[in-house]
Order: sequence, then C-alpha cells, then structure tokens
Amino acid sequence: MKKNHIDTIAITSTVLHENNGSVTPPIYLSTTFERNADGTIPENGYLYNRHDNPNRRVLEQSLAILERGSDAFAFASGMAAINAVFQTLRAGDHVILPDDAYYSIFLLTEDFFSQFGVTFSRVDQSNLEQIRAEVQPNTRLIWIETPSNPMLKLADIAGITKIAHDNNALCAVDNTWATPVLQNPLVLGADISMHSTTKYFGGHSDVLGGALIINDNPKLAERLRKIQKIGGAVPSPFDCWLVARGIRTLPLRVKTQTKSAQKLADYLSKHKKIESVSYPGLKTHPQYAIAQKQMSLPGAMLSIQVIGGRNEAMQLTQRLKLFIHATSLGGVESLIEHRKSVEGDASVTPENLLRISVGIEHYADLIADFKQALG
Repeated sequence: MKKNHIDTIAITSTVLHENNGSVTPPIYLSTTFERNADGTIPENGYLYNRHDNPNRRVLEQSLAILERGSDAFAFASGMAAINAVFQTLRAGDHVILPDDAYYSIFLLTEDFFSQFGVTFSRVDQSNLEQIRAEVQPNTRLIWIETPSNPMLKLADIAGITKIAHDNNALCAVDNTWATPVLQNPLVLGADISMHSTTKYFGGHSDVLGGALIINDNPKLAERLRKIQKIGGAVPSPFDCWLVARGIRTLPLRVKTQTKSAQKLADYLSKHKKIESVSYPGLKTHPQYAIAQKQMSLPGAMLSIQVIGGRNEAMQLTQRLKLFIHATSLGGVESLIEHRKSVEGDASVTPENLLRISVGIEHYADLIADFKQALG
C-alpha cells in the first residue's frame, strides 16, 4: 500500500482512539487513573499524569510518525527537551555545539552543565573539517541547529552524523525551524530530532512545549523516558491537545509560509536599504547546495541586515504595520525581532540584524508592508 503524504499523516496521526467516537479528540484532565483490582495497571492503561496520559501518548505517537522515528518524548518546553538530552551525559563528556544557535543553549551549557564537568566547544558547523578537528576522545554528542538561529547557517546533517558515529558519539538536530514537513534529520542518520513545539507544531502562539524524537535506540529511549518521568518537566493534557491540534494544519501552514518567505526574501535581497538577506532559498546563500540536498523547501524564517545599523533596524520594526515586533516564531502571524537586544551584550549577532518569521498573511501584503516601511 502506498504511504500517505505528510498532509494526510498530520490528520490521521492525531486521532485519539480512546475518544468514544468524537471527531475532535477530548482532553483528559485527570491526574490519576484507576488500577485493576489487584493493583496492577490495565493493559495499555495509565498510572499518573506525570508518567503518561492519553493526550500525551497520542501527541508522542504523532511526532514519532511525522519524524519517522521509533520513540518520541513530549516536554513542557523546548528548553526542557534540550535539557533532557544533556542530562544523558556524564562528567567528563565533551559536546560540540554550533557557533550560531539559540542563545539559551549557550546559557544552559555555560551556566549549568559546565559545573558538572561536561565540556563544550563551538564550531562553524557549515565546515565539516572544523568539526572533525574539534572531535576529542571524550566527545559524546554533536548538537546541530540547521537552519541556525538567527544567521540561518546550514549544516550537513548526514556528513556530521557520520563524523559523530565514527567517533562513538550521538548526533542531535534542532529541527524546529525546518519541521518534518521540510527536513527529516532521522532519515539522514541523526539519532535525535528536537523541537520547540511552541513554534510550528503549535502554530498559533498559544502553547509552550518541546519534544525529542529518536531513531531506534532502546537504551537511549529508556534513559530519556526516565528523565521525562522523574524530572517532571512534562506538558499538561491541554498543552498536548493544543500541539496535536496544531499538527493537523502543520503542512498547510508551513508550505504557505515558505512560499511567502521566498517571495519576501527575493524582494528584500534587491532593496537598496537592505545590506544582506540570509535565507536558504536564495542562490546567494553560502550553503544553498546543502539546502537543495536535505530540505524539500527552504522554510519560512529569514534574517535581514539593515543599512544604517541598530537605530535604523529598530525604526524599521516600528514602521511596519503587519509584522509584530515580538519574540518567537512559527505562528500564523508574521513576527519581526531585533535579536541583539534580546540576547544581550555578549551576543555576537550583528546590531543591524532583524529576524523574520513569516506568517500566513498574503505575501503581496507582506511585501507591500516592507515597501512602505523602507520608503
């Protein structure tokens, strides 16, 4: 039988079969569940909400199917999911990080895990030779973010995974920006695909969540499930329900957003007041060939650098009417953000950089908004 397209899988994978026939899956708010007369848990049943519940189970099953993995683990936030990966490490382990990534990863590694004897190196992951040179005998994890936040660098997932596996290390990929609609890290060989489900999976800027999906690795699955249950950083049933609801329209939204992002990037790349545009769909992108190899489409995120520096960039955000100046991404509304002011003085993000998350508004209106704002 022919495998269904991801648009169909997004619907069928979020059906909760315990719903007594309701078309819209119900929300199970109970924190505890009845046991058998002998005290055992019913087959395929539940014990306690921190361990599992019907809404989380269907969400995790859907995530595993979408990412073509064997197991999935839902968390209360993207950072909780990342934290769980680092909790699998031991004192003395070494991790290779990107030189450009979500800034909270650097805060987590420098402020917390470094005090437990885990060491970290940052490298330009668009260069495989730099990664090879940084591998140490105790390297146990290579963490990839592709496209990266906020510079939209791309990393060769298959190439980096081979380096990791050749050195007995795991490879984890933050796939939040691409989503499984555009990129499948596990198919490319990675061990872990991580998501902030707050973003494209939720899709409506109204839920916080995170997830890890892994390739077949029973030992890693057991470890992550234990961290999830005992650590307790789990999403509520309602949060799981909201993310699962968002998944139903995920392919539709991402494809629409990507189409508009490509047209906006094309327009801005030719504007005299824009210094540069970072977008994997532009042939001028340094890793355009990698985008063509491992992504089906270039995504709905782009960054621009405005001529005139920080002040002109800030003023541009104020002149825009449709783009909301706010943190986050992946929602139905278009957002723009000055990253340097969020990341702080230690950030290496350029002062004139604005990160753009393209929503589902019509691309012609978004271009017209920039046209009036740029003058």
